[in-house]
Amino acid sequence: MRKGFFSALLALVIAGSLTLSSCIGSFGLSNKVLDWNNQIGGKFVNEVVFIAFWILPVYELSMLADILVINSIEFWSGSNPIACNKVIDGKDARYEIISNPEGYIVKNLDDNTTVKFNFDEVDNSWSVEANGEEHKFMRFIDDNNVEMITPDGTFEKVELSQAGVYAYQQIAMSGAFAAR
Repeated sequence: MRKGFFSALLALVIAGSLTLSSCIGSFGLSNKVLDWNNQIGGKFVNEVVFIAFWILPVYELSMLADILVINSIEFWSGSNPIACNKVIDGKDARYEIISNPEGYIVKNLDDNTTVKFNFDEVDNSWSVEANGEEHKFMRFIDDNNVEMITPDGTFEKVELSQAGVYAYQQIAMSGAFAAR
């Protein structure tokens, strides 16, 4: 009787561990974008870049790539292609993410198109470049201020303080709701 109870309990624990385990992936690309943001400055710089990346859909696109492609590769292969700096085989193309001294490059290996995130040391700014067009989204003015892109494409001076970040959030939210 004891042996049967122990066997049943063991089977229940194993079944429970299988149903409670998760295979959603590590979200390597999204985490790399967030890690990069955490390294570029203080908490106020990080917050305004976070909001700008929300306006420019950088976070949304990295999350979509993780959900649709990268996490599936990680699940089936057992290794994260972003963490290992491998080529990613997507549904319609193969992609490579390259870190360089200027920033980051996402390269479509099938048609050789690229999207770049560039840091310009001359004017202390970050930009995104695609299809031959480069768009700045942030420029450091001094230790306490940055210029950030707004939903209408203009730039707004943002104080790197709680009040400044809150004001920038309001601008971003008003533009997001106005576009709907």
